[in-house]
Amino acid sequence: MDKKNRRPLYLGLMAGLTLMGLGVSYESLWCDPRSELAESDPQALHRLSRDGVTVEFEAKPLAGEAVLTEGAFANVLFKVTDQNSGQPLSGVSPGAWLDPALTGDAAKDRDKSCKARVALFLKSSIGARPLLDLNSYFLLVLNKDASLTVIDPSVSVGGVTSTLARIELPGVPMDWVASTDDKQVFVSMPERGEVALIDTGTFQRVGSISAGKQPLRVALQPDQRLLWVGNNAGDAAHSGVTVIDVHSRKPMKFFATGTGHHEIAFSADSRYAFVSNRDSGTLSVIDASEMRLVKTLKVGSHPLSVAYSALSQAVYVADGRDGSISVIDARSHALRHRIEGKQGLGPMRFSADGRFGIVLNTLESQALVIDASTDQLIHSLPVAAEPYQLTFTKAYAYIRGLASSKVTMVNLSSLGQGRQPIVQGFEAGAAAPRQAGDLPLAQGLTVARDENSVFVVNPVDNTTYFYAEGMNAPMSGYANRGHNARAALVIDRSLREVAPGVYSSTIKLPAAGTFDVAFLLNQPQIIHCFSTEVAASATAPHRQQPQVEFLLEPKVVVQGAPFTARFRIVEGNGKPRNGIKDLSVRYFLAPSSLPRDSRVHEIGDGVYEAPLELAEAGAWYLHVQAPSLGSAFAEKNYTSLRVLPAAAQQASDSGSRSVR
Repeated sequence: MDKKNRRPLYLGLMAGLTLMGLGVSYESLWCDPRSELAESDPQALHRLSRDGVTVEFEAKPLAGEAVLTEGAFANVLFKVTDQNSGQPLSGVSPGAWLDPALTGDAAKDRDKSCKARVALFLKSSIGARPLLDLNSYFLLVLNKDASLTVIDPSVSVGGVTSTLARIELPGVPMDWVASTDDKQVFVSMPERGEVALIDTGTFQRVGSISAGKQPLRVALQPDQRLLWVGNNAGDAAHSGVTVIDVHSRKPMKFFATGTGHHEIAFSADSRYAFVSNRDSGTLSVIDASEMRLVKTLKVGSHPLSVAYSALSQAVYVADGRDGSISVIDARSHALRHRIEGKQGLGPMRFSADGRFGIVLNTLESQALVIDASTDQLIHSLPVAAEPYQLTFTKAYAYIRGLASSKVTMVNLSSLGQGRQPIVQGFEAGAAAPRQAGDLPLAQGLTVARDENSVFVVNPVDNTTYFYAEGMNAPMSGYANRGHNARAALVIDRSLREVAPGVYSSTIKLPAAGTFDVAFLLNQPQIIHCFSTEVAASATAPHRQQPQVEFLLEPKVVVQGAPFTARFRIVEGNGKPRNGIKDLSVRYFLAPSSLPRDSRVHEIGDGVYEAPLELAEAGAWYLHVQAPSLGSAFAEKNYTSLRVLPAAAQQASDSGSRSVR
């Protein structure tokens, strides 16, 4: 197996090592003592007491139904307490997986079989994945068109990525922000004057909220109570910020703060919002608790970014034309200091601890480092050409260049007055983002769940690259079939501690049957499989949605040779589906070039065929679609076809004749 094919496995392996702890081998999983279930408890199958720890398991339907039902959403919950005192055990970070219950000989020694399955899940072996991984996360990709793509990174093999869902939007997206619990994502759509609300439990758009004229930048204040939307309207009366109540999903108030583009920052206590007004050259201070404009400060001729440092309790405003950074006291709202730089300043952010602020200079291809403890400029670092995006992990600052395929990494521990910063980098694709054009405000850099890796979108090759710190290059790439990727966001679905000692996750129940819910605790080592039942549903999507069976012969064809794609469509009950008049086949060369459509002809008994023109060698993706069957049908019914170069076939034929 080459490096590219091994790379996706690393994600699962890292998760396994994290859950098991350093120095714990897979073989040691076989050494756990048997569980001691309280036989007198009627809920014994849902409670485990071992080695001083009690674990209680519960799976509840979200829709208020009496039983778990296939296709529905459920809340999986583990309560972990001290066996003797009953006190909750916080911060233990358990792992969990859901898989069909074992049968036959494997079910006879349930405890041993459970340990064996968990060992396989932790190795992330292809072909040995659980039905649902409750330690998982998803990648939400913002597209150039009016849609979002949901990708499951854990099942990417050899560059073919699993697209979990597609979310259609009423307008083209520009920016987005996720709630701290990753359950909601707000997406601005300037042409619609709205913000779309995405429910990440179901990965569906659940509504749109009126957000004023030309809503671009979106930001959630730290307490998650209010969503602030920057309105880039051309006239002063409608240029400012719209404030939306997150709970009611309704706009509360509009502030006309000034003209031009608006960036938004908040004080740590969510009391104040700070809004920059580019063309007016001002910073507006708004009291969020009283919903009133407190002050308007002149901060330069062209303020392009604003950031808050909890360490210095100050707001920093970078001016692109003057090359200065104004330091505003967040409590008195007075100018405290001005840091002089050079023309070309743009995006600015602070590290999580508020110590170091980095301001990008696009004209100079530099990153300026500010020490918030002294409000002094301490470093000017050469970075990727025309830097325009910036994010932080625990250990590094990542800087994306507009005119370069390179991503620059700045080691945060090496920063400081009189020190020599450590600057590294890696290539995220072969082309510079500038070549794609039509880039949104949303970032093409996003931090992965473990805070030690990042995803980087290359909008030119339509691929999102995964980079883990300590590596020389990205470990894997996730293609976005049929759409053009522009930005990415990580949605964490792993178990979260929702209350002291209570760990929960929302899942979509995939099918009916009896399931084992494997549970892993690292300290002390506890592995156990709980059991749960999922009832069948006559209205489950997979029982209603027609399916496609591809009948492709041969699976490998020669470039330019005539080829007819044949497939059968069956109902959920397996009966042939005849008479579909609006069927077509959408096909394109991987990753997303030469898109074409072919008309479909019905043969009979649910079988249809479509002629394809495969003029280029490579991997082609085929999507069967029909407006009458909905977008979900097209998303789930696709396959790939390998096309060999004509020259390779001619060489093969020549060799065969020589042998004769």
